[in-house]
Amino acid sequence: MAVVSSFMMNVCSDPLWPSSRAGARLTVDLDAIAFNYRYLQTLVAGASCAAVVKADAYGLGIERVAPVLERSGAKEFFVAHVDEGIRLRSVVSAKVRITVLHGPRPDAAAECVQYGLRPVLNSLDQIAVWRSQSVRAGKPLEAVLQVDSGMSRFGLSDGDLDVLHEDEMLMDGLKVSLAMSHLACADAPEHPANGAQRQQMLKMSARLPSAPLSLSASSGIFLGPDYHLDVVRPGAALYGIAPNQTGPNPLSAVVRLQAHVLQIREILPGEGVGYGMTYRPDRPRKIATVAVGYADGFSRHGSGQGCAWFEDISLPILGRVSMDSLIVDISDVPEGRLKADMMVDLIGPRRSVDDVAEAAGTIGYEVLTSLGHRFCREYVGNAETSQKGD
Repeated sequence: MAVVSSFMMNVCSDPLWPSSRAGARLTVDLDAIAFNYRYLQTLVAGASCAAVVKADAYGLGIERVAPVLERSGAKEFFVAHVDEGIRLRSVVSAKVRITVLHGPRPDAAAECVQYGLRPVLNSLDQIAVWRSQSVRAGKPLEAVLQVDSGMSRFGLSDGDLDVLHEDEMLMDGLKVSLAMSHLACADAPEHPANGAQRQQMLKMSARLPSAPLSLSASSGIFLGPDYHLDVVRPGAALYGIAPNQTGPNPLSAVVRLQAHVLQIREILPGEGVGYGMTYRPDRPRKIATVAVGYADGFSRHGSGQGCAWFEDISLPILGRVSMDSLIVDISDVPEGRLKADMMVDLIGPRRSVDDVAEAAGTIGYEVLTSLGHRFCREYVGNAETSQKGD
């Protein structure tokens, strides 16, 4: 069973939940993020453990998450875009190294230098852009070289490496401080692509200037020491997403999503529920309309799938998820125990982000990064508790 922080385990016994102008509350446990980072550090004792905080720290707020990770020991951070790196630079110390995965776009290369951002060079064109920037700066500039070890997404090909070997001037002005690649099937530990990509990455990196190596992100860490190399780059694992489906999730849950009940009603057999009336009960049911919908990142693909929870009672989701609401079956809740304006758990102690993803036919990454900004957000743990914007 996944490790769950203490605030996740507490079920509020007071029927009068704190009032909010928002329809739902998203609670982010900063202590759980710190726990997950330190746990991953112990797994990769021979390697450096970076932290990936792209997409606003997977939707949880980079300004609140990144300082916690730095205090927990993270000295290297990865983001996707230059503007994310600039935003991150303002909330971490000057000694932190920030790497931009998508590399230096021509009109943003100067800002990489200005804000001390290290780009990942994925193509010969990006190498040329960064080399030109080093000429303007009048000094060698630090960079990461990525090789395509088989995923066909980012990175230099074998042909690109041939071009670099034919003209060594193409690398003038570059200080290569890391060579990296990315695993396509790391969440499937037995997949043969994992070993093949590792071998291809080692083969290709041997043709590059000598530098530390990085192959594994979150799931790759759990493939074992052979995949850790010099630097690992966990992202989703920091935020409690299961690294694979082969066993219990060893990571601590980070988020809890609780939504207000807006209305309670009783329906008779055959009465339609929600858009399209796709659900019609075969016996009398008691239902509740809850203030979360697909505009809040709770996918419409989860219509009629999964459940919410009230205390220890499962509340099946009925019919289609609407933009601002969804409907759950509360027939099993004892009379008078759940009332309008009380809250139910959509993500929480008994239903993980990965459970929500499975019901919607997607992955936990998408669920987490899609969670909306209409929630009342509460950050707990790490010696601080604060709220922003109802």
